[in-house]
Amino acid sequence: MTVDTGLGSRKTWLTVEFVGLFFGIAGLYAVFLRGVSPLPFLLVVAGCVVVYLTRTGFDRRDFRRADALRAALPGMLGLWAVAAVVLGVAVAVLRPDSLFDLPRERPLIWLLVLVFYPLISVYPQELLFRAFLFHRYAPVFGDGVGMVVASAAAFGFVHLMFGSWLSVALSAAAGWLFAERYRRTRSLLTVSVEHALYGCLVFTIGLGDFFFHGAVTA
Repeated sequence: MTVDTGLGSRKTWLTVEFVGLFFGIAGLYAVFLRGVSPLPFLLVVAGCVVVYLTRTGFDRRDFRRADALRAALPGMLGLWAVAAVVLGVAVAVLRPDSLFDLPRERPLIWLLVLVFYPLISVYPQELLFRAFLFHRYAPVFGDGVGMVVASAAAFGFVHLMFGSWLSVALSAAAGWLFAERYRRTRSLLTVSVEHALYGCLVFTIGLGDFFFHGAVTA
């Protein structure tokens, strides 16, 4: 029996790279740059990701797949409606002063978030945490539940920069949902729409302070 040492070495390297990129750098950012907006960094990284993907055999149809969005939208909206009720009730009970605080107190900022957040924050995040991660680290995690766990864990951990365990926990749960959606649809458009729905919900109902320090980056 022979062992493909080349494949084993590549998997080892990719594992180290994954941990360093998604946990090492994110941890350093949380320690030394907390309070500094990650948005400029995110946009630069997203640009590099697009270049990498288009040069390494990524199926460019995965950037959109509008047919997948049409098929998934009813189920997405149903689940989102349930989440909206649950989170709304939780905020009303546990943080009543925060309920709808952004649209009530800063309506212009709220409207700007609804318009620009999906474009300059959500899609770049999905490029990194779904398209790039699924494409680059498939040799390590496969294309099933292992990849979903890896994506959710990375997405949750990076929100440590906001300094709250609730930010990490909610983001990890959302990351699982988004990763599973992307695994099933292979549609970056679909998962970005879903991410935007939940992000806008968070900023609307009064949880935005767990995901905000001067830029829309939830």
